[in-house]
Amino acid sequence: MTLEESIKTMADAIAAALARNVPSIYLHGSIALNDFKLGWSDIDILVLTNDELTPLQAQKLLGLRQITLERFPDSAYFRLFEGGMRSAAAFIANTSERTVYWGTSGERITNNYCFDSFCMSELLDSGILLHGDDIRIRLTAPTYAQLRDDVARHYQTIRKHGTKGFGWLLDTARCIYTLKAGKVIAKTAAGEWALNEGICPDPNVLSLALQYRRDPIAAKENKDLLDASEQTYSAIQRFADVLNCELESAIHLCR
Repeated sequence: MTLEESIKTMADAIAAALARNVPSIYLHGSIALNDFKLGWSDIDILVLTNDELTPLQAQKLLGLRQITLERFPDSAYFRLFEGGMRSAAAFIANTSERTVYWGTSGERITNNYCFDSFCMSELLDSGILLHGDDIRIRLTAPTYAQLRDDVARHYQTIRKHGTKGFGWLLDTARCIYTLKAGKVIAKTAAGEWALNEGICPDPNVLSLALQYRRDPIAAKENKDLLDASEQTYSAIQRFADVLNCELESAIHLCR
């Protein structure tokens, strides 16, 4: 089953489970930015309904990913779907309400689900409507200050957890681009931009990161590339220094 077929199958299954609750189903994230890479990316979805999910609807959605995977065991895609499902009103107001969440570690019913400014920007600018009415006119675009504050949180995460792995370099590149341009682009595009602009202190490592990103499955068979990914701490932290300078400049300009 192809990626496109898998997306349609999942959207149809979600719509059927919520037929009386008028769902709007969106793709966002890397797949909407034309940056999906099997072996690296998730398939990010957002489901917004007319009314709060009933307990029965929540239970149906809770097990839907696993049921679909069992129906199509040879598919490489169904386990990659992640996202939240709740009423549009609760999502917009960020209020507590019965919500279904699919994540990397499993599924659960929770009381909340919201977007940071990066995800909201992606949804508004590049999101793909799979089913239902497009209700994005009811959503509010993030301000530059909100993007900057979320970049600052990403920066703290990079400093704390960015010990190895090429992904941190691409995250850092995207944060720097967002500060400079005031918008969010795909990680691959951000990495290419940073490489072309010469702003990464370790361009050779960033080039390897882009090589890995473009074809992660082939890269995992390349021992030298995997070894390089394991030895990226210094490069990540030096690139984080550049991000810190950009953050300080952005904060100063906003005062």
